[in-house]
Amino acid sequence: MRSARAYANPFADVALDVRFTGPSGISVVVPGFYDGDGTWRVRFNPPEAGPWRWRATTAPQDPELNASGRFDVEPGGGGRGFLRTEPRTGWGFEFESGEPVWVFGDTAYNLFGFAHCGLEVDGFLRRRAEQGFNLLRVRLSVSPTSDSQETRPSISDEWHTRSCWPWGGDRDEPEFDRFNLDWFRTVDRVVGECERLGMGLEMIAEGWGSQFPFNRRQDFTTEWEELWLRYLIARYDAYSCVWFWTPLNEYEYYPHGRWRYAPLADRWAMRVSRWIKQTATHGHIVSAHHAHAEPPFADRFAADPDAIDTVMIQCWGTIGESDGWLAAGIEEQLERILAGWRGSAVLSEYGYELNPSLPLSDPPDFHRWCDVHHTRRGAWRAAFSGYGIVHGFENTWGPYAILDKDQDGVAQLLVLRHFLHRVVPFASVRPAPELVVAAQWPEGCAPLALADAERRLIAVYLPAGGEVRLHLPRQDYHASWFDPRTAELTDAGTGPLFSAPTATATRDSDRVLVLS
Repeated sequence: MRSARAYANPFADVALDVRFTGPSGISVVVPGFYDGDGTWRVRFNPPEAGPWRWRATTAPQDPELNASGRFDVEPGGGGRGFLRTEPRTGWGFEFESGEPVWVFGDTAYNLFGFAHCGLEVDGFLRRRAEQGFNLLRVRLSVSPTSDSQETRPSISDEWHTRSCWPWGGDRDEPEFDRFNLDWFRTVDRVVGECERLGMGLEMIAEGWGSQFPFNRRQDFTTEWEELWLRYLIARYDAYSCVWFWTPLNEYEYYPHGRWRYAPLADRWAMRVSRWIKQTATHGHIVSAHHAHAEPPFADRFAADPDAIDTVMIQCWGTIGESDGWLAAGIEEQLERILAGWRGSAVLSEYGYELNPSLPLSDPPDFHRWCDVHHTRRGAWRAAFSGYGIVHGFENTWGPYAILDKDQDGVAQLLVLRHFLHRVVPFASVRPAPELVVAAQWPEGCAPLALADAERRLIAVYLPAGGEVRLHLPRQDYHASWFDPRTAELTDAGTGPLFSAPTATATRDSDRVLVLS
């Protein structure tokens, strides 16, 4: 829709909404957005085939924008639809088509910034899609890493050759009631490519909380926050590649920009999540990403438990020089912080795999010992606890931008994906801790079990090898050992006591017992 009216600020001086009415009588209101040159657009993804009517309204009234019309929607071609959360079934997620989903993601916070600064991101996206990754964690605003309060001199983002400031003005004199259309056209292009590839996105609206303007709430006020969120929703909510709306990365940074837990941040997360749900009428999942492991989320969000659908869990397990390879404690921490939680969850951050050729970039060197073994074990621990995973690699999570080379851990994660799609299909199994006979294991070495409902298919992950005794409901199982590094299968003999090929706890000693 176009208007010749000369608005001093068309981003803020007029608000456009379009009401769509479908053949069944369903009525949906979608916000529009200003896209330059006197043009406003609305993006809508209709949920029903048949004749639709639409009517645009503005506040204040602009007769040129108050248009109306109709269009016909043809039946879809068997597409998956939007991702939905199903916290009480399967692994917590499925498409509208009913197809179950195991979330398998990567972290590329600066993806839009990479593209805006001229880096070749399409090849990276195609490679991740071909490898079977189905989600990327991305930030809709990208600040230089040096802007963080926690910056160390070793951090470098030399790829940042062009301003990625998404608002009007600049960082010294920001205009939060205007938006940088050049930036958003870059985001449009990348989102469109993800849509074409079928790659899901976690759209992080505010991140990180340690960076400007999100660490300066006296400047980035509630009014500017709502204008920002409305613009993002209007521009991107219609895409099926939008899997999650996340208000703030490590939301406890609200409001002071400091790394600490504060109940006020819980109130903010519930309020903003509820506002997103009221505005983003396509019904995408709203998630919360946190920094602190305590208190449990059922307690944090008890005042409005339905405002947030999914918790993007951050727990790294052990990360010391002697135990980083073991990633111990992840499954216990997941159980503790999700106790009583009614929504779904994803292990979305458990450390970033170190690239030894790069300077350490995460103060205070948290991931110094997060090697390929930490990558592998953290993922298997989460999967055998019943959760999807998102990892990150120093090449690409930020601030570095090595987009054409994968670190060793990518291949290790692909073995897990192969296991859950080809060896023990994830949709048929759930955690089954009762199958493991209790015993005394060293810290971080306790086995984890998955099984189908009939116990015809059982898998047991031994994080450090050793022995495991099982409660087996029948005697006619075929047992194999699966190597989580190579996908090699070898005979495991007969049970109920099974001894892994490697009895000593070493970096390469983890194995998976498969019984069918």
